[in-house]
Amino acid sequence: MKPNYVFILVCCVLSISQATVAAPAASNGFRVRAVNLGGWLVTEGWMKPSLFDAIPNRDLLDGTTVQFKSITLGKYLSAEHGGGTILIANKILARSSETFKLWRINETTFNLKVYNNQFIGLDTTDGVNLVAVKNTPCILETFMILRNSDDPNRVRIKASNGFFLQVKTEELVTADSKGNERWDDDDPSIFIMTALSPYQGEYQITNGYGPVMAPKVMREHWETYIVEEDFKFISSNGLNAVRIPIGWWIAYDPNPPKPFVGGSLKALDNAFKWATKYGLKVLLELHAAPGSQNGFALSGSRDGTLGWGLDSIEPTVAVIEFLAARYAKNPSLYSIGLMNEPSLWVSPETVMSYYGAGYDAVRRHSSTAYVVMATRMWAHNVTEFLPFAAQFERVVLDVHLYNFNHMTVEDVMNGDVYTHCQEVVSAVTTSDGPLSFVGEWTAEWMVPNATKEEYQRFAKAQLEVFDRATFGWAYWTFKHVGIHWSLEWMINNGYINLTASDPISVSSI
Repeated sequence: MKPNYVFILVCCVLSISQATVAAPAASNGFRVRAVNLGGWLVTEGWMKPSLFDAIPNRDLLDGTTVQFKSITLGKYLSAEHGGGTILIANKILARSSETFKLWRINETTFNLKVYNNQFIGLDTTDGVNLVAVKNTPCILETFMILRNSDDPNRVRIKASNGFFLQVKTEELVTADSKGNERWDDDDPSIFIMTALSPYQGEYQITNGYGPVMAPKVMREHWETYIVEEDFKFISSNGLNAVRIPIGWWIAYDPNPPKPFVGGSLKALDNAFKWATKYGLKVLLELHAAPGSQNGFALSGSRDGTLGWGLDSIEPTVAVIEFLAARYAKNPSLYSIGLMNEPSLWVSPETVMSYYGAGYDAVRRHSSTAYVVMATRMWAHNVTEFLPFAAQFERVVLDVHLYNFNHMTVEDVMNGDVYTHCQEVVSAVTTSDGPLSFVGEWTAEWMVPNATKEEYQRFAKAQLEVFDRATFGWAYWTFKHVGIHWSLEWMINNGYINLTASDPISVSSI
């Protein structure tokens, strides 16, 4: 749970059952001290925005929400009732019915998805009027957005009949304008476009660059973002494992479904090779499940739709089966995470049904690999899967703990870390249940103008609490443009020292 969404999350849990007696670590006494290799095999644009720089019209990627204001009426294009009928232009303020999601076909051509998940298109009865009635876009639901070279927010929208949309009245929007070379304020075919909520995930970058450029861009990224030297650095700085987020399309490498591109499997094979060389364990983690388990771009979603459910269980298990079969005999494989951050809107029964099937898939190939089951994002009760997980052997319950709900150092320390997060870790750590794991945490916070010493105190406090998790913890993440999110930067600059008995050495303060 990261980017803007992370500020909504307050230690993942709103209510927690009473703390229980702490269980021992794994049977061999080993506790994971890991770092996530986030943004590598599953793209998260907020971690490395420069990856998207060369995409034409990069502000108009899949899932971006847009609004169109008529230049002549000063009112917004709107899907009446949110969809299912005609398009109008009678609203002064833009809300849900006046906001559309883009499905990108190429840099200038798009489908426009309305609030009710239908698509704007030409009315089949006359081929001129605009409606939003189709659940699946075809030719009639395809539009070109042409931008003014001097003002790219001033646009015309060209329909598949070759004509431009124009607003004739508040109740009449048609595709029958021929347009002209001028962009005057009295032209009803001109709109002011506002692009909101940009999406920057794997779907957006691969579809944005297209089938020719995307393979080149992604393979260069996979070959340079994480390299062998990073594994050596990780191993020599007090860490014993890497948690590697992956996407479902990796199971179909080298020819995954479009727009995804092949090559990430080779990178993962290299990761296992380097982990073995430097004595690191590998924690595989399905970050992006088929259909998207939480609707965020980081889960491979095209437009924010949460498409994972009962029908997704079988194809998701197939991905887990692929991973288990491929790496079960590798000495570095330590665990397989069945799914990252399933949404609260997915029922616990559906998640448990999948977790049971995913566990069986791993066990068909390995009796020793741990199986990690994540809590639902924003679940009120973080212990909801404890009784279920307790039925299985070598199972881990994963919670993600970010601390962003206070603005002062002491409030974060006392209210978040030493109270709330400690309660969460205690709640999921039982004497007879699954092992507990803090799969994501960071030493970034919302405290303004925090000093280096305060960051050190914050990191140390979290380490004290998360070291009590019986499976261990994993920092988010190894590399990041946001320096405090990057464990590599934090170690190199003396904010965290995991090789010392005290994680913050006095000499570095």
